[in-house]
Amino acid sequence: MRVVITGGAGFIGSHLSDSYLGDGHSVVAVDNLLTGSEANVQHLTGNPNFQYMKHDVIDGIDIDGDVDVVLHFASPASPPHYLKMPIETLRVGAEGTYHCLNLAMRKNARFLLASTSEIYGDPLEHPQVESYYGNVSTIGPRGVYDEAKRYAESMTMAYNRSMGVETRIVRIFNTYGPRMNMADGRVVPNFIVQSLRGEPLTVYGDGMQTRSFQYVDDLVRGVRRLIECDYAGPVNIGNPVEITIKQFAEIVNEVTGNTAGVIMKPTDRIKDDPQRRQPDISLAKRELGWEPQVDLKAGLEKTMQYFRELV
Repeated sequence: MRVVITGGAGFIGSHLSDSYLGDGHSVVAVDNLLTGSEANVQHLTGNPNFQYMKHDVIDGIDIDGDVDVVLHFASPASPPHYLKMPIETLRVGAEGTYHCLNLAMRKNARFLLASTSEIYGDPLEHPQVESYYGNVSTIGPRGVYDEAKRYAESMTMAYNRSMGVETRIVRIFNTYGPRMNMADGRVVPNFIVQSLRGEPLTVYGDGMQTRSFQYVDDLVRGVRRLIECDYAGPVNIGNPVEITIKQFAEIVNEVTGNTAGVIMKPTDRIKDDPQRRQPDISLAKRELGWEPQVDLKAGLEKTMQYFRELV
């Protein structure tokens, strides 16, 4: 197959490139480097089946030759990034998705939208199932990301129903692994960097807010199974094991051998920041035969090997 990956020089996009190339497929990675990095795909530049295109999909997209699959992963994803770039975030969710869907339609290719657990906002139901409509503020600061993805899902389904495009939607829950941006402000790189430096890990509030962490290899496997199946509706891909941020900090310190402990600080919680996050993955198990396989500590060990070279 020939696979186009927007956001292809990003954290997840680069791992998808590795996976497809490893199975002998061709990959065109498209990225404007707003939050991605050429360093994430530098190891692929000598591969004859790999092509990198520096381009912003907001301006439209066209690819010469045949295309079998379009994976739309272009978007700022961490709160510090999308709060700093709210207009770009909204536009890549709207105009970027529109252009990528048109590319898939012209090429008669399958299309997959990288959506997010943020679709559910600060949820009132636990765990979150795909039929839950969410608790999202359209005018809050996080709305630029949440609503961009919600709109992108609506457009994807519109192209599926009215234009006959074969579409898939993956709702991605917290994912970690090598090539995460060390300074993107999310809890995994924050904790790992502090721990590797021998510093106490900063936990805001009472540390009882929860997340569910999956290793990037599990996500890539889920994405590939989804694009290959015949289920068009959104599917949660995440780890259903819910832990508190305080528990997660203790696990990071245990894995790194950091004895500096944890320091509690008053919350810096962004308005509408979810207090609980846990996917229901019954649909993924049933339709894809998928569930996460990588243990949290094992995944953190692999991630820390990457960060040790940067710290």
